[in-house]
Amino acid sequence: MTTRWDELFCHLERPFAWLDFDALDKNIQIIQDACGRKPIRLATKSIRSVEVLRYIQQKLPNVVGFMTFTAAETVFLLQQQFDDLLLGYPVMEEAAIRQLLYFVQEGKTVTFMVDRQEHIELLSKLGNEVGVRVPVCIDINVSNDFKLLYFGTKRSSLYSLETLTPFLQATKNSPSIEVVGAMGYEAQIAGVGNRPANVIKGRVIEVMQSQAKKQVTQFRRLAIAHIKAYFPTLRFVNGGGSGSMTYTTKQKEVTEITVGSAFYAPALFDQFTHLRLEKAAGFALRVTRQPEKNIVVCHGGGYTASGAIGSDRLPVFYEPTKFAYLSLEGAGEVQTPIKVKGKNIQIGDTIYFRHAKAGELCERFPLLHGVRGDKYVGPFTTYRGDGQCFL
Repeated sequence: MTTRWDELFCHLERPFAWLDFDALDKNIQIIQDACGRKPIRLATKSIRSVEVLRYIQQKLPNVVGFMTFTAAETVFLLQQQFDDLLLGYPVMEEAAIRQLLYFVQEGKTVTFMVDRQEHIELLSKLGNEVGVRVPVCIDINVSNDFKLLYFGTKRSSLYSLETLTPFLQATKNSPSIEVVGAMGYEAQIAGVGNRPANVIKGRVIEVMQSQAKKQVTQFRRLAIAHIKAYFPTLRFVNGGGSGSMTYTTKQKEVTEITVGSAFYAPALFDQFTHLRLEKAAGFALRVTRQPEKNIVVCHGGGYTASGAIGSDRLPVFYEPTKFAYLSLEGAGEVQTPIKVKGKNIQIGDTIYFRHAKAGELCERFPLLHGVRGDKYVGPFTTYRGDGQCFL
């Protein structure tokens, strides 16, 4: 595989990012099979390329919209003629919000995420200024508090019917706000793999996820019913993620599922035993040094992922049995020493990697260089290549 890629990418300067369209197409089919007829909303933060977003939208028949991650990114995508954009996170940037409300005024579908009265107050003020009702989605917290361990994300403040009720009452009294959706994202299922390096930890996660599914199902159904008592004409209920497709698709209260990381299949998703995704995206580095017989040095490589610090945030080798990091150096800012195991590597050769997370790869590179079969089919610009930087 990598020898073939050396030939296809021989004209490129290293480092560069690659996208395997054969693998991407297989992942699209896997996602389609897992989600069935459930509508899919694409998580833009996990793609970060206008061209690739359009490609997936064309290949996947049940895409109903996009989940964005900042107000400025949402403005950018609207300018690229995308529509039905749900901001996945609350935003407080007034200038960008105003821009979005002008798009709403023109008939575009843009929905803001809310879970605090402060969000409602700001959106109401700006909605009054522009002269539009502001569409919002209520974000409920479906994390699990097991007393000894909080399992999930500390995100929304709406974690019970008791916290939800006063928020719903206050929102209903805001004439400039239109509640069109609700979201309950089960991050502890969708974003936590059950096959980490530590086997015991993996077994604990499996037990906790089994319990979490029962509690998420129960609370989310109650919360959605409670929201509908105040706002009976919800347009959508969003849930799930790449790691919970099979579970979330079966949840009757969820009308659409968000999927993003599964398209590129980053390294962290190797930890999900129920997912058999294809390695679709990554980057390539040039070997520039060889200080010892079985040690080579690549130029660059320190593209670590966000989240709690750990070895699982490092990029992984496309051929993991052939290479290993040095424990005292890891992936370096400008050079990465690598132990070679059972492969002949010389100065000038290329080593291929995968990022631990999906869209963060695109923050490092302006282009994704595509291959399909034995043909080079790129390049495709990332957000960076389009001159954009959001978070």
